[in-house]
Amino acid sequence: MRDKNIERFDAGGIRRFFLSVLKAANVREDVAALVTEGLVSTSLRGVDSHGIRLFPHYINGVEGGRINRNPQYRFEQTAPATGRFDADHTFGHAAGIEAMNRAMALSKDAGAGLVAVYNSSHNGAMAYFALEAAKGDFIGLAFTHADSLVNSPGSMRAFFGTNPICMAVPCEGEEPFCFDSAPSPVTWNRVRQHREEKKDMPDGYTADASGNETTDPGKAAQLFPIGGYKGFGLAMIVDILCGLLTGMTGGRDNSNMFMDTISQKRMLGQFYMAIRIDSFQPLDIFKKRMKQLMDDIRNEPRRDADVAVMVPGDPEKKACVDRSKNGIPIKEHDLQAFKLVADRYKVKFIK
Repeated sequence: MRDKNIERFDAGGIRRFFLSVLKAANVREDVAALVTEGLVSTSLRGVDSHGIRLFPHYINGVEGGRINRNPQYRFEQTAPATGRFDADHTFGHAAGIEAMNRAMALSKDAGAGLVAVYNSSHNGAMAYFALEAAKGDFIGLAFTHADSLVNSPGSMRAFFGTNPICMAVPCEGEEPFCFDSAPSPVTWNRVRQHREEKKDMPDGYTADASGNETTDPGKAAQLFPIGGYKGFGLAMIVDILCGLLTGMTGGRDNSNMFMDTISQKRMLGQFYMAIRIDSFQPLDIFKKRMKQLMDDIRNEPRRDADVAVMVPGDPEKKACVDRSKNGIPIKEHDLQAFKLVADRYKVKFIK
């Protein structure tokens, strides 16, 4: 349902605004294009916590020295299907697309491509990268580790981050299937949104600094994992891929996105995979079967006639249709932050 009190802006105007700011900030053109698309496409899909609202924070990272404006990427192929990618501390969005492109290239010969990224930064929503592979008729998987924010079951404090798992799969006749989820009920950026809007968190989502449940976003210091130890185990799997395999830090040693000084490099790792479908099944048959699988789920008997049975990613597809037509909603707090950036760089605001 649309909120009439929130102003909406055309995605094209937001793209132009971001590109103008990034150009004024001397961010290299190819990097600027990829981070802009990563943020706008994420907000178009309705994932506001990882979308355009983070742009002012990234600009602060550029100004403070955390994010490299002009990275010198280095790729090392380590085996027929594997490689290591040095992001040189640039925007994680740009490095991630470059790495996924490498993974797809590897998979054309080897059947699958796996690329470990190191010296990276926050890379937003993982769907951006997995969907890039799916649009090229690969199965795409994307992982990143993050700040230590997920409570360890039985412990007073967090150990692993909100380490997401994402998979995107092409199908016939519609946008790819995409599952993108942290091992916690919400992301930390959602907690920050609740703080800004002075809204309580739902029960069972957040804990204070002692590990006790709280619904007060101001007291929230960590997130509970989904399914207790099961969600914690998923976070650990991702940290093994993104921390240990990449050679970066992991667990409680990871840097903090908002609390650390803005000059401090994030030193994050990411892991990307592309699987060539026709190495296993004829592509056209697979895509038809994928479409059938999704439709079979949607056609399951409804418990409530007014509530649809959905496949993961369906709400994002619906949001994208709406926002592509009617614009991306921007809340007042974020609108003011954008205007401050526009004034600082003397560029025209969203038009």
